[in-house]
Formats: sequence, C-alpha cells, structure tokens
Amino acid sequence: MKLEMKEKTHMRNVACMLLMIALPTLAAAQDQPKAEFPPGFIVRTDNPGEPATDVAFVTMSPGWHLTTGPAAILYNPSNGASGEYRVETETFLFDPGSRNEAYGIFFGGKELTGAAQSYSYFMIRRSGEFLLKRRSGDEFSVVTDWTAHPAIITWDGKGEAGTAKNIMAVEVGAERVRFFVNGQEVGSVARSAVDADGVVGLRVNHSLNLHVTRLDVLPR
Repeated sequence: MKLEMKEKTHMRNVACMLLMIALPTLAAAQDQPKAEFPPGFIVRTDNPGEPATDVAFVTMSPGWHLTTGPAAILYNPSNGASGEYRVETETFLFDPGSRNEAYGIFFGGKELTGAAQSYSYFMIRRSGEFLLKRRSGDEFSVVTDWTAHPAIITWDGKGEAGTAKNIMAVEVGAERVRFFVNGQEVGSVARSAVDADGVVGLRVNHSLNLHVTRLDVLPR
C-alpha cells in the first residue's frame, strides 16, 4: 500500500511539473526558426500540403513536448531496430478537448522521406482503445481495428494528475509481435502481418498536445 501511494504521489509530482513548464516551453516554441526540431529528428506530415512547421516539437527535459496541427511521424533516422527487439515510450496527454485523436509508436519504417514510405504503427486514443495499422506509400491498411482495453488510461480516467499517462510498448519476436499498454498485453499479431525491421519513432494525429519522456529501443 505504501509503495502504491508513493507511486501515485510521484505521478502527480511529474504531472504537475510538466503542467508548470509546458506553457512557457510551447510559447517559446512559437518563436523558434521554422522546422527547428530536436537535434537529429525529422518531422513528416501525412499530407504534403501541410508543412512540418505546423508541428511544434521541442526538447523539454525529461524528453520532448509536442503539439500537432496535422498528423505526422517524428523520428531520428538513426533510431532503428531489426530482429527481435522491444520499443517503449511513456506519454502524457494534455487536454484534448472534444477530439478523440490517436498517438503512439511507429516501427519498421523504410524510405520515410520518399513516396514509397512504409511502416506499421500502434496507437491509442483518449477514449481507451488501441489500433494497429500499416502504411505503404499512400495506402493504409488496418491490421487490428479500434479495440477497447481497460489497461489504457483514458482522459476521463486521468484522476488528480491532470494528464493521462500511458506507457506503450511493441515487442517484436521471431514469429509474433506483441503490444502492451501499462505493462499489460493488449494484442498480438504474426510478425508477417506488420513491418518489423526499420526505423522506429512517434506517430501523432491531428491537434494533440503531448509530452513524451522517452523512446527506448532494447534488444530481446
């Protein structure tokens, strides 16, 4: 019980810290030179007509803070994985208003700056569902459609923290790929159903305000 209380207190403290520094950091982001993102990172929007400069993406310890206009992928090209590995991220969702937009991890990225871009992605949204999709060029295919799972912290279930914290992970094995939220497996698919080897990064849909503390890639 004492450990549980300590964890909740730590969660509130982290959330309060992020809330206190998010607004001034975002204000400063508006004054940055266009397309000045964290070192090594690239931002690519879904629609070529929507510039990456419509996304605010800044270093904010611990991690990064971002607000999207258009949907986009955000990645460092040197951050890739192949074979058997695990990629994990911790996110804090700030007030999304009435929007039920999704955010999460993409993996298996290839040709990400060209017309033949391809990757798979695992996302959650404020109402407590997850989704798995695959992109190839301009085509999108659903691998696992929106599915509710109690492991996902919803916006309404954020409690006193004032922000919904979720830890998401993709675990790529020799034959299957498993998906986790807050330590619980929410689904799995055959490795052949997704893009497994390639660049990993973040995918964030329209008009969201997030803090991401880490994006870890670990061998299995």
